[in-house]
Amino acid sequence: MSKHTLEVKLKVVNDVLEKGMSVNSVAKSLPTAKVVVQRWVALYEKFGVEGLSMKSGTYTGDFKVHVIEYIHKNNLSLFQGAVHFGIPNGSTVGVWERIYLEYGPEALYRDNRGRKAKMKKDKFKKPNTDNSQNEDLIAEVQRLRMENEYLKKLNALVQAREKSAKKTK
Repeated sequence: MSKHTLEVKLKVVNDVLEKGMSVNSVAKSLPTAKVVVQRWVALYEKFGVEGLSMKSGTYTGDFKVHVIEYIHKNNLSLFQGAVHFGIPNGSTVGVWERIYLEYGPEALYRDNRGRKAKMKKDKFKKPNTDNSQNEDLIAEVQRLRMENEYLKKLNALVQAREKSAKKTK
């Protein structure tokens, strides 16, 4: 349940839109965060009174992927994307984006609600990287090791030369 009633939200939106009060001053008078007031105003402008009484729900994997791809395609913030699609909380979209970027779009199709199973490792598997990329990295590490050994030997020879030069003086 929401901390603020629909009447309070409507009063806040009215203060900002019709009375011309700043979002900061309205947020301080409530007291609540500036971002919360901005979200209420944006939801009211997009959906009207229904936007202020939206409840969080469950969303399909297709919807989640569509939201994230739309945000990336149109260079929107998480907040703007949440308002555009009528999602009451922008942090929900942030969680979806993190999962999308870390584990790929197929991870958004999994239902992760409920109690976690005991002794369960990670629910998501990170996508496998290409073997060619791994081989390239291994080759680079070997090259760097050889270069390091060469520089060590060169340094030892220079020091030996300097020692012998000091002894002959």
